[in-house]
Amino acid sequence: MNGKERLALNTYLILIICLYICKEAFEYWIQYLNLRHMRKTGAAVPSEFEGKINEVLLKKAMDYEEEKTRFSFISSIFSNIITIIFIFCGLLNFYNSWIASLNLSFIVSGWLFFLLLSYGSEFLSVPFSLYSTFKIENKYGFNTMTLRLWMSDFIKAFLISTVMMSLVTFAGFWLIQWSPHSWWFWIWGFLFIFSIFIMYISPYVIEPLFNKFIPIGDESLRERIVQLTDKAGIHASRILRVDASKRSKHTNAYFTGIGKTKRIVLYDTLLENMNHDETLAVLAHEIGHWKKRHMLKMIIAFEIFSFIALYLAFKVIQSDVLLTLFHIRANTLFAKFIILAFIADILSLPFTPCVSYFMRRHERQADSASYELTKDYESMVSALVKLSKENLTNLYPHPLYVILYYSHPPILERIRYLKGFSHYNDNDGK
Repeated sequence: MNGKERLALNTYLILIICLYICKEAFEYWIQYLNLRHMRKTGAAVPSEFEGKINEVLLKKAMDYEEEKTRFSFISSIFSNIITIIFIFCGLLNFYNSWIASLNLSFIVSGWLFFLLLSYGSEFLSVPFSLYSTFKIENKYGFNTMTLRLWMSDFIKAFLISTVMMSLVTFAGFWLIQWSPHSWWFWIWGFLFIFSIFIMYISPYVIEPLFNKFIPIGDESLRERIVQLTDKAGIHASRILRVDASKRSKHTNAYFTGIGKTKRIVLYDTLLENMNHDETLAVLAHEIGHWKKRHMLKMIIAFEIFSFIALYLAFKVIQSDVLLTLFHIRANTLFAKFIILAFIADILSLPFTPCVSYFMRRHERQADSASYELTKDYESMVSALVKLSKENLTNLYPHPLYVILYYSHPPILERIRYLKGFSHYNDNDGK
């Protein structure tokens, strides 16, 4: 390599570093804007929450949001420093060369390469997880988890991730070895089948390792749930209560599974803090996701994106330009994947608002479906107010922050949208 080529490569490397720093700085700036906007506009209780919260609780919610954000700054900066040191300061080159020096088979080398990296990432995150759980969440009255339970969860998650990663890496590198010219297609197919398999078994095998899922116990509520689910055309046996309160006082509900394993899960904290009408409204929202086939649509969109991304990855790593650019001595596919993933992370920023937009759209459609099923927008509004109050939700997020990161419309926007259905009730009454 002559001097001109070396200069060009170093220029590209500097450009990549600058793009990475700019991306991270932009995201920090958006988070800073969000905090400043909250403090500037969030002093007064909005009319939708009058009588439900006071200035003291509003300040507590803002303090909670600010402390979480500041902590995320620290953890993110730490992660970025580790990433830069690993990628640009020779650690990747050293680690890659060490794996290559072991003279293991291609498949075993790839498995060990990524497994040890995942272990390193997992253990580096432990102090931050502990601080978040036992310091911040404790401070604001959310955490109910003991250290013993945290350790139990960590060990279970660690073992599950080890098994999952081992299955994926062994299968993936076997496919690469078996079909070196079209592995991208076979890996895409394998990951698709594997993800569907996990969606099927997770509600019965993985999730029960962490929580206990039981049918709704309240008989009168259950009767109303049966009526609602019959109206929606689904089976009430798939509406379950989860013992989320043994870890946190946060309140939520979610939709999980696929095919015959589909289920709607309600936190026990939600069931305890809401009346029957509010619970049914939240349930109807989750049924809305089911009826609108939002999970199916997200799976299809993700698989299309994955298909394109894997093909582009295959084309890029055909050459050794990434290894040369990042000064990697041992020519391995594993190092190429790491570098490519790093660059892909930089390029992913423009796609983030697109994903967030469609997720918010799905939430709005589910809110609409909730009204269509119950004809009761007031209970859904009341439920959202309680959810916001109990979770100390930021009522005044910055619009740019919403565009980038919010998977749900801001709570005030959702409430105003639901109140728009009031004229339907007025017309029905005429």
